[in-house]
Amino acid sequence: MSATIPETSVEDLKVLIDSKKKFILLDVREPFEWDIARIEGATLIPLGELASRLGELNPTDEIVVQCKSGGRSARAVEFLQENGFSHVSNLVGGILAWADRIDPSVERY
Repeated sequence: MSATIPETSVEDLKVLIDSKKKFILLDVREPFEWDIARIEGATLIPLGELASRLGELNPTDEIVVQCKSGGRSARAVEFLQENGFSHVSNLVGGILAWADRIDPSVERY
């Protein structure tokens, strides 16, 4: 297990999105959650499918991982790190923090 989980705040994510820099916003929630609320431009790979779909991701890409509140995405970041991904971080507070602090139009659930 890695000692630290790199973190990205929702404010930093907003800056990253606005900068148009190339990165992957990986959403590890379930499809029913995705249907309720999502951050524009995200890629959905539920946590339970991550191991079998690892080939869809490039280990050299910058990846910000998000879930509802940060727990599942932290596990995903750890898993990605263990599999050779070096530019991954966890979105602190997940989509709930995004809805609270960045985009109130995103539905809370």
